[in-house]
Amino acid sequence: MTVADELEPATPETEAEAEAEAEEPIKQRKNGLYPGVSDELAENMKSGWADTELHGLEPIAQAAETAARRAALSARFPGDRLVIPSGNLKTRSNDTEYPFRASVEYAYLTGNQTEDGVLVLEPTGAEGHEATIYLLPRSDRENGEFWLSGQGELWVGRRHSLTESAKLYGIPAADVRELADKLREATGPVRVVRGYDAGIEAALNDKVTAERDDELRVFLSEARLVKDEFEIGELQKAVDSTVRGFEDVVRVLDKAEATSERYIEGTFFLRARVEGNDVGYGSICAAGPHATTLHWVRNDGPVRSGDLLLLDAGVETHTYYTADVTRTLPIDGTFSEIQKKIYDAVYDAQEAGIAAVRPGGKYRDFHDAAQHVLAERLVEWGLVEGPVERVLELGLQRRWTLHGTGHMLGMDVHDCAAARVESYVDGTLEPGMVLTVEPGLYFQADDLTVPEEYRGIGVRIEDDILVTDDGNRNLSAGLPRRADEVEAWMAAVKGARG
Repeated sequence: MTVADELEPATPETEAEAEAEAEEPIKQRKNGLYPGVSDELAENMKSGWADTELHGLEPIAQAAETAARRAALSARFPGDRLVIPSGNLKTRSNDTEYPFRASVEYAYLTGNQTEDGVLVLEPTGAEGHEATIYLLPRSDRENGEFWLSGQGELWVGRRHSLTESAKLYGIPAADVRELADKLREATGPVRVVRGYDAGIEAALNDKVTAERDDELRVFLSEARLVKDEFEIGELQKAVDSTVRGFEDVVRVLDKAEATSERYIEGTFFLRARVEGNDVGYGSICAAGPHATTLHWVRNDGPVRSGDLLLLDAGVETHTYYTADVTRTLPIDGTFSEIQKKIYDAVYDAQEAGIAAVRPGGKYRDFHDAAQHVLAERLVEWGLVEGPVERVLELGLQRRWTLHGTGHMLGMDVHDCAAARVESYVDGTLEPGMVLTVEPGLYFQADDLTVPEEYRGIGVRIEDDILVTDDGNRNLSAGLPRRADEVEAWMAAVKGARG
């Protein structure tokens, strides 16, 4: 990649500093190849540029939904100033940054995804708020920032103007470089979503408390428990792309055998980047005994015929909604007798779990139903002493089942994580909730308590389930689950390769 010759200016702390900065040259990089910028060049770069302001912009697709979410937030915290940052770029190494992903709370309320943004809801009295989205404006052409700064638009791309942003997001937009000063001078109760913008938090240091801020985060987490129609559509879009990504992987299993699990990871990533924003989480491409490691993301192991491949992966849409699907596939296309025995147990457990997902049911029901089936099989196989109720009471099945049977899904792969226990794990299912059902059995390669033929086999089956008015809908039903259907699907996909 090309390396900028000058340093990006530090973000100014005050409006006066911002004005002063506009008159100062951008500092040079220590080892830049150019000794400086001549007055003639600086003057030349200020002019001769066409007007590129975008006109006739329409609001983003989810503008009505984000407005409704802000209204609900306003109603929950009357009289409080609410500050929700998007976050800042994070350095990967020296002067390269990690790809930016806005905070879920900010993106959920605005639809905007740019770094350094801040949504502020100013109270208008005892009730109601006025929302402003604070953003970086277009790159400054007077001080040369647009071509000298590492974050200038000639280096990283054009930013929307504040006028454009206001039209896109349906929120008045202002210059974020002036916000810290405003927040320092603010009076009255304030709440901020912490952990994303140290500068904004510093400006509010003497005005906020951890307890009050936690109440804001919890509310925004619980608000996402029930998805609106836009969100459900985005999750279905993510799942549909994920299904195609799994098909891509099956088509290239021979190439993965010639290389490693990395080929599988790269193949799925290509689908995620072409059809979406990214993968929603690090893809788990676990072949052979690696399938017994729950979050195997090194993906550097061999792919061998006769082994199983546990592929846990999800495409994230451009609006940040992610799928989370797992299939355990026989690499050569056919399950062995012991592989099928274990796979069928997990399939039956998942069937029981999915059947328990219904409105009005307890959130825990699907987990309990799946674990009961797995405990029955472990007792039946003689791996643990029954009765089944004793096994479940003592949690003895967990040596081989290890994890919970699912979680909420949305803009985070483990969505709504800050919700109260009574609203989530101890809560009741409602139409519009989306959760995963993903039982598994994992027999470690060094587990001497099981017969040798079991060792090194890991199986997980995971689907994304929408709670409906009369039961549930499997969003990922496009991928076969039953063992014979998996084998037939793999044969058909490989056969259609040419």
